[in-house]
Amino acid sequence: MPQASLSQRLLQGDKFALARLISWAENGDARFAATLRELAPRAEACWRTGITGPPGAGKSTLVNQLAKELRTLQRSVGILAVDPSSPFSGGALLGDRIRMEERTTDPGVFIRSMASRGAHGGMSRAAVDACDAIEAAGYGEILLETVGVGQAEYDVVGAADTVLVVLCPGAGDGIQAMKAGILEVADVLVVNKSDLPGADRMVVDLEEAVHIRATGGARDPEGWSAPVVPCSAGTGEDIDEVLRQIEKHRAWLAGERLVRARREKRLQHVRRAVEEQLAQELWVNRGLGDRASALLESGTAPYDVVETLVSSILGAPKRDGVKSA
Repeated sequence: MPQASLSQRLLQGDKFALARLISWAENGDARFAATLRELAPRAEACWRTGITGPPGAGKSTLVNQLAKELRTLQRSVGILAVDPSSPFSGGALLGDRIRMEERTTDPGVFIRSMASRGAHGGMSRAAVDACDAIEAAGYGEILLETVGVGQAEYDVVGAADTVLVVLCPGAGDGIQAMKAGILEVADVLVVNKSDLPGADRMVVDLEEAVHIRATGGARDPEGWSAPVVPCSAGTGEDIDEVLRQIEKHRAWLAGERLVRARREKRLQHVRRAVEEQLAQELWVNRGLGDRASALLESGTAPYDVVETLVSSILGAPKRDGVKSA
C-alpha cells in the first residue's frame, strides 16, 4: 500500500503531520505552500481568537481555561503560543505546553509553541501560516497567544478574528494600556486575577476609557464597543463570561463585516510575505546590502544611498546630485 501523503494524514487527524506542516511554515519550506494549496477548500472555516497583553497578566492560564470551556462544548481547539525568542537558538523560551499540561492528552486539542524570532510586534509571518495549517487540519477554534510587549499588541490583529487584551491589577497595566493604545486593538478587555485588590477600580477605569473613546469623535453608531470582563483564570471563575463576550463579538462580526475584515487581514499577510521575500532577494541574493555599504563608504549621504538604490530597483532616473556606485 502506498504511503499516505502529508495532506492525507492531516485530513485523517494526524497531529504529527500537522506539526511537520507548521515546521515547514516556520522554515519557509516550499512544501508548506504546496500542501496548503491542496487543503484550500477547508480554509477560513474556524474562528481565530487572539490573546495578548503584558507579561504576567495570566494569558497562558486564560488560554488553558478557554480551551477547557470550548472542549465542554465539543469544539476542537488548536492553540498556538508565540513565545519570546532565544537570542542564541531562536527557540521559544516560555514553554506554554508545560502550563497547559491538562490539555496535551486531549485528542481534540493541538498545542504548538512558536518562537517570534524577533518579528516586529511579537508575531512572525509563520504564525499566520501556522493558523492556516491548524485550520486546514479541521480544528474549529484557534487560540493564538502572543508575546504582547509594549506596542506588540497591534500585530495580533493581523491574524485574529477576535482580540482579547488581558490585563491584571496591581501592575499598572491599565494605565500602560491606555498610553500604548491597546484599547484600539481590543475587541474584549479581560481583567484577570479579579480577586486581587484594585481589580474593581481597574474595571471601572477601563470602562470609562472605552466610553470616552466611543463617544470622542466620529464613530460608527453600529460599531463594536469592547466590553470589560473581570475573571480569575487561576480558579476558572467567570471564564464562561469571557467566552460569552467572544461569541457576542463573533455574532456582531458575522456576514459582510467578517468577509471584509478577513479580506483585509489576508491582504496584510500577503503584503508581509511579499516584503519578506523581496528583502531576502534584494539584500542577500542580489547583493543590495553590499552595494549600500560601498556607497556609504564612498561618502554618499544615507538618503542619497536610499534614492540611488530605489531608483536602480525601479529603473527610474536618479535625482541630480546623487552619486552612483
